[in-house]
Amino acid sequence: MLASAIRETKALDALHYEGRVTALEGLRIEAAGPPEALRLGALVRFGDSHGPRGELVGFQGERAVVLACDPLEGLRPGARVLFSQGGDSVRPSAAWLGRVVDAFGEPLDGLGAMAGGPRPRAVRAAPPSAQMRARVDHPLALGVKALDVFAPCAQGQRLGLFAGSGVGKSTLMSMLARSADADVVVIGLIGERGREVREFVEDTLGPEGLKRSVIVTATSDEAAPRRRRAAWLTLAVAEHFRDQGLRVICFLDSVTRFAMAQREIGLAAGEPPTTRGYTPSVFAELPKLLERAGPGLAVGPGEKQGHITGLFTVLVDGDDHNEPVADAVRAILDGHVTLSRSIAERGRYPAIDVLKSISRLSNSLHSGEQAALARRARRLMALYSNMEELVRIGAYTRGADAEVDEAVRVWPRLEAFLSQDVRLACRPDIAFAELAAALADAPPPPGAPAVSDRIRR
Repeated sequence: MLASAIRETKALDALHYEGRVTALEGLRIEAAGPPEALRLGALVRFGDSHGPRGELVGFQGERAVVLACDPLEGLRPGARVLFSQGGDSVRPSAAWLGRVVDAFGEPLDGLGAMAGGPRPRAVRAAPPSAQMRARVDHPLALGVKALDVFAPCAQGQRLGLFAGSGVGKSTLMSMLARSADADVVVIGLIGERGREVREFVEDTLGPEGLKRSVIVTATSDEAAPRRRRAAWLTLAVAEHFRDQGLRVICFLDSVTRFAMAQREIGLAAGEPPTTRGYTPSVFAELPKLLERAGPGLAVGPGEKQGHITGLFTVLVDGDDHNEPVADAVRAILDGHVTLSRSIAERGRYPAIDVLKSISRLSNSLHSGEQAALARRARRLMALYSNMEELVRIGAYTRGADAEVDEAVRVWPRLEAFLSQDVRLACRPDIAFAELAAALADAPPPPGAPAVSDRIRR
């Protein structure tokens, strides 16, 4: 067995070019090697083919600039560097369902090795051609009333969840992961606290949710190349299942931490910092990542092509929803959902600010009656929001404006409608029935709010 392992190691070494470490400064490692070995994005190994990994992120003259993916304690000047000549790819398969993997597709859940698929798939792939993609026009039931009514989502749409820290972003994501109508759920946890990863898998997602899910994780203590690669791998796994003709929902939590990882890599590679320290490559990489989600290729009648519905969380810095990453992501996506700290502080969850949330496809996803109902509710909420302070201090006189009177009357019912138990999902038709009842100031239709008409998560 030892002789076999030695032969395998030598065979692997033969697939690499060899170089040497020439300098180490902070996170930046410089290495010399044959010119034909130096390829941007190439993976490297330090020592031997089983040593710590790194990624070639730039050049300093004729030398390679490498960032480590793994700890490098004990690295010495002149240490051996192996430059990989193979493509950066993985082999996802149905065996990945129910598993938790790292940025390189290696299992983290202690359940043993996973069978790979027959074909390699590039980790960093280009999105499909826009002209070859199918149209986005089939509604997707998310199971969250505030979203299905006021920010509806289509199969293959890309929606952003924008929130500050501690506002309920991860809780909303878990509601969607359990209740949304999809065949496969792929979840990328990028830069999360290590404690939260296990809690999300075992408590929030649960055994039933995990059965149809693949979770890719790179925690906050991992190197920037790993955090960036975990985001790429999340999309690569989603693309695999899309190409099997399946309806995929891809969560990425969060895009902000992907951008921070790219900023760290860019600065180490010598890029100049721009707005708030973000490098130009951050804003070049964001659309390349986000555009990978979306509808699959258009196919003929009877043919089956899957799609990827992208739900991307954005952690806004200091609750500033116009900070650079949030602003760039909002411009790329097909809609945005804003979570409000003030709503969370008054105890209404999910803390979705309906007036600041929008889906660019809502007009094509709602019927005329549903659209009219949602518009009326929005208008009444906007009126109440404008008059709320006057109402609370008793400065508003009832009867001065009939429409404001109506807004004040139905406001408690609208607040109750927007609140939802995290353990329950609600069908869109039931949600609209509840909203109509709230606006009519009448009891809900028989059976509308009944648990039997909802989906127990």
